[in-house]
Amino acid sequence: MSSVNLNTSFLFHQGSRSRSPTFHLFHTLTKLPISSITTKKPQKGNRLFPFPSFSVSAVLTKEDVLKGKDENKESEKPAFNFKSYMVNRATTVNQALNDAVSLREPQKIHEAMRYSLLAGGKRVRPVLCLAACELVGGTEAMAMPAACAIEMIHTMSLIHDDLPCMDNDDLRRGMPTNHKVFGEDVAVLAGDALLAFAFEHMAVDTAKAGVPPARIVRALGELSKAIGAEGLVAGQVVDIASEGIADVGLEKLEFIHVHKTAALLEGAVVLGAILGGGSDDEVERLRKFARCIGLLFQVVDDILDVTKSSEELGKTAGKDLVADKVTYPKLLGLEKSREFADELNKDAQAQLAAFDPDKAAPLVSLANYIAYRQN
Repeated sequence: MSSVNLNTSFLFHQGSRSRSPTFHLFHTLTKLPISSITTKKPQKGNRLFPFPSFSVSAVLTKEDVLKGKDENKESEKPAFNFKSYMVNRATTVNQALNDAVSLREPQKIHEAMRYSLLAGGKRVRPVLCLAACELVGGTEAMAMPAACAIEMIHTMSLIHDDLPCMDNDDLRRGMPTNHKVFGEDVAVLAGDALLAFAFEHMAVDTAKAGVPPARIVRALGELSKAIGAEGLVAGQVVDIASEGIADVGLEKLEFIHVHKTAALLEGAVVLGAILGGGSDDEVERLRKFARCIGLLFQVVDDILDVTKSSEELGKTAGKDLVADKVTYPKLLGLEKSREFADELNKDAQAQLAAFDPDKAAPLVSLANYIAYRQN
């Protein structure tokens, strides 16, 4: 394993202004856990507003330890409260999603859409979108429709991913998967409807927020690219084709996850930066940041899949092993995978050095959360 090169710098070798950038990667587990987010199952019977109760449980951090040793030292400024930030943002996003996809006729399809869309989740992608927008000087209102669109598309990908013809999963976010509740036919259509409505909602409601049309068109192009045959779908297809193949190398594994997972996370951040009026340089810095945390998300997912139970994850644990899929722990080993995750987190945060530290604090904390999450 020691011969594997984990240098992440090659991830940045791409044209900064290309419409369809080639996704490459680069990238540390400092073993300093930060806040982890958990969700509780929604109460049955509340079909109109089925939000799970959202809680963030703090885990001891290096800063907490140092604070205990330095009690006499005055703090210069209050630390960024990631727990409060995530709870507030998740609540706002949940409300926006509930308002966007209301329960109307045909009732069954909207129930299926809402069942998965409002089933909880950490809302990392929409929060990344909002944080990036505000970092470059925009407002929450400018990015909220895009943030919702990202979450609708992410939910579509989960519904389809769980289908018998794909991963054939029975559990998602601690609840039966969409096709287990509504049937395969309605589940497919619910995903299709969420995908279509995501673009409508983003285009129409972003314009209502006063965002210039040129920014909206550019953002829509970015989103299309992130999820199509050169983005999310590309990663999914290569992933399916790689099942059971013994000689899948690191390069192909990275291609799968840069496209299947990182592309949508990158899209969330880049959309926020574009809609908030970021300069080309700011957009590209944030693109590189997002590409790192996007791959980081998947590396950590692979680690959790072999180290946590289904109850802890809220989804079926060990399913990649059963499906004989190539993963980072399978290819690199658990310890090297953790080292790779550490390096990705470090490189991601290096891209934020040019921004105001206070404004960048949400993105720094989100990168750490992704690195140290427990589900």
